Amino acid sequence: MSKKQLVETTINGEPTEFLCETRQSLLESLRDVLGLTGSKEGCLTGDCGACTVLVDGRPVCSCLMLGVEARGKKITTVEGLAEGTQLHPLQQKFLEDASLQCGICTPGFLMSAKALLDRNPNPTEAEIRYALAGNLCRCTGYDKIVRAVMNAAKVMQGR
Repeated sequence: MSKKQLVETTINGEPTEFLCETRQSLLESLRDVLGLTGSKEGCLTGDCGACTVLVDGRPVCSCLMLGVEARGKKITTVEGLAEGTQLHPLQQKFLEDASLQCGICTPGFLMSAKALLDRNPNPTEAEIRYALAGNLCRCTGYDKIVRAVMNAAKVMQGR
């Protein structure tokens, strides 16, 4: 049995401390220790993107990162997108544009799209498709997802 480590980090803008085993993934720490169940377990190999979170603003498959590696980092999960009851424009457009079905992949798509829009507020369709290439969906075609990201970008630009 491994000794648990104290991890001090920032999650969704809040200073956070948690204990985790050294072999425990960030995904397991978020879901099982902190109760942040928005990030989904898909493949556990970094191939599907369902567990994507932002680490210091960059999209990361949380199933491939150890919880102890979060020490001193700024983590944003899908739970951190909305401000109170006000949905983030990405979340709103995913709903309005019917860009989700079962929802397993949706948190990962939202986080990858947020990372893109944070660094490029006016992406082309090709740039969106490239940024979302690490996220897989088994239910929808990708066109509605891409359209939702394009529409969210317009809203975020104030158009």
